[in-house]
Amino acid sequence: MPAPPLTLLHHDARLAVVNKPSGLIVHRGWADDEDDLMRSLRDQLGVPVQPIHRLDRGTSGAVVFALDAEATRLLSQGFAAGTVAKRYLGIVRGHPPEHLVIDHPVPGKPDGPRVPACTELRRLAIFERYALVEATPHTGRLHQIRRHLKHIACPLIGDVKYGKGEHNRLFRERHGLHRLALHARWLRLEHPDDGAPLEITAPVTGALAACLAAIFPDALF
Repeated sequence: MPAPPLTLLHHDARLAVVNKPSGLIVHRGWADDEDDLMRSLRDQLGVPVQPIHRLDRGTSGAVVFALDAEATRLLSQGFAAGTVAKRYLGIVRGHPPEHLVIDHPVPGKPDGPRVPACTELRRLAIFERYALVEATPHTGRLHQIRRHLKHIACPLIGDVKYGKGEHNRLFRERHGLHRLALHARWLRLEHPDDGAPLEITAPVTGALAACLAAIFPDALF
């Protein structure tokens, strides 16, 4: 059975923004999966596409693709210069402060040296031993949000690398959540045509949406 079509959050002649499902890699590189987001979007649109950034396999949410060489250059410059704003939703073990700036160096690449990294965290809601948070990365490092949440002893639920197995199992058994509880929900970038701001919101779907509705029904995000 063919995979369902990707959900396009924005599509014009210069770029496309896709709501990436959890479990799908953005493109071949560190992994050699049969399917990836780039090829699926290329086949769906019928034109070459170029990912401008990436999300971890387990993370869902907004991913930006350029549809021509100049758009690739301009959008890549925006990400490199830090002019693209991003916000993520996550479920963590523990109760972080209502507002926190995590300024802690992390490796810039696998087995590489540590480099400066900064993530702003806002706690949105609490449920038992867990919390719903909004993370705003001010730098773009490898596994930055996941590493920073581990650093403050509030790891993400479903994170098999930096999280806690007992809490991951509890969410699988009690809430049917078999994925990383991290979603790239919002971004703002400058459109390559004229520099006008373009804001994108990626709805939370599937098991993560059901889990959030069950344990944080009154949360505003």
